[in-house]
Amino acid sequence: TTDASSPSPYHTFPDPADVVRFRSQLLNWYNKEKRELPWRTLVKRNYIILLLWVSEIMLQQTQVATVKDYYNKWMKRWPTVQDLAAATLEEVNQMWAGLGYYSRGRRLHEGAQKVVSELKGQMPRTVESLLKQLPGVGRYTAAAIGSIAQGLVTGAVDGNVIRVLCRLRAIGADSTSPAVTEALWNLANMLVDPERPGDFNQAMMELGARVCTPKGPLCSQCPVQSHCHSYHKVHVKQEQKSKNLLGKLGTKTSKLPDIEDCTNSVTCPLCPSEPWNDELGVQNFPRKPSKKPPRVERTLTCVVKRPGDDGEEKFLLIQRPSKGLLAGLWEFPSLLLEVENSEKKQKGALCEEISRILGTHLTENLLQYVGEVVHIFSHIHQTYVVYSVCLEDRDTHTQTENTQWLTRSALQGAAVSTGLKKILKKKASNCVCVVCVKRQHIKSPADFCKTAQIVYSVILT
Repeated sequence: TTDASSPSPYHTFPDPADVVRFRSQLLNWYNKEKRELPWRTLVKRNYIILLLWVSEIMLQQTQVATVKDYYNKWMKRWPTVQDLAAATLEEVNQMWAGLGYYSRGRRLHEGAQKVVSELKGQMPRTVESLLKQLPGVGRYTAAAIGSIAQGLVTGAVDGNVIRVLCRLRAIGADSTSPAVTEALWNLANMLVDPERPGDFNQAMMELGARVCTPKGPLCSQCPVQSHCHSYHKVHVKQEQKSKNLLGKLGTKTSKLPDIEDCTNSVTCPLCPSEPWNDELGVQNFPRKPSKKPPRVERTLTCVVKRPGDDGEEKFLLIQRPSKGLLAGLWEFPSLLLEVENSEKKQKGALCEEISRILGTHLTENLLQYVGEVVHIFSHIHQTYVVYSVCLEDRDTHTQTENTQWLTRSALQGAAVSTGLKKILKKKASNCVCVVCVKRQHIKSPADFCKTAQIVYSVILT
């Protein structure tokens, strides 16, 4: 008998023959359909562990299409763990700029230094040692590296695999709960092919990324469709609707197929707590708790610039703290807008902060309003209230540490966030009107719009 609180066989693969067929169907599909990715290269063992480590860390929270260019540039710059260990954190942040979740790059750097200084340059070779010795490596990353690079027989469960397994076995409980997480890992370990564990795990991820997608899954192209409880449920319900309609029209129909379901659904920890939604189909699975809305923040920021020695204007940048959001990146002087203070009062505080950095005295009226820039982090809805001030003295120097002046061209390769680049773009578009008014002979509104469009196009190119 099955324990009332344990998963029903319905949510697993109780027949070993089904497991064998599943592996064969999935791997045959993968052999034909797998994507050529730069980290899927057969090379020396120590090197392939490095390749996979870098790629898996980059792929956390980031799509493959975005990662490929960053990965290729990274590996060209630091082809060995020794090269990465010798880099500075500033260089790492520069290379990572725009990829988001910047602590990932920092942990790669810390891990490389640890491998060189404590492990004699040899990458860890087991799941346990990968978990223990490399910063930022969790259960999934360790399992992926271990199975692909070392041939260790272990399943690997990432977001794509969670979706595939939940749909295959109609697992509808909260997929982030400890009970469901453990059940999914047990299922992955049951299914993994002992002869080709790395290929099997990559095939599961590939299936989730390209076929069993979050929205608009391509069920008709799925190589393991015959094993999918969710697909079977959709198919049977569609047949039921068709036959019910024919019945109403007086047409004789064959017996309706049964919908196989969990026999222990009341107490089963893997069954959904909410009823099936016909409109969602297989997208009923997986179920996740509703996300907390991102917190809303407003930040006052000021683009401070001065003439450069070669005629190219320079911008004042401040380095963020070494821990926390956007750790170690460079930004324009900024001040989080506190709810209890008015924006005018905070503008004065920002002006004082810039004066302190420059060792001079600026008045508030010098800060010209530019506009607002919205940037969305995973957990923060950030609005930058942008001001600018142009200093005439090219010899203006800063009086505090962790500050620097950079030209616009240097900014493009610096360790700065996407948010800063948005602010700079906003500032550039704001300057268009000034250029038009001061340097063009505008005779009509139509002339103004035409000239502004031309200038804006030039700036963007």
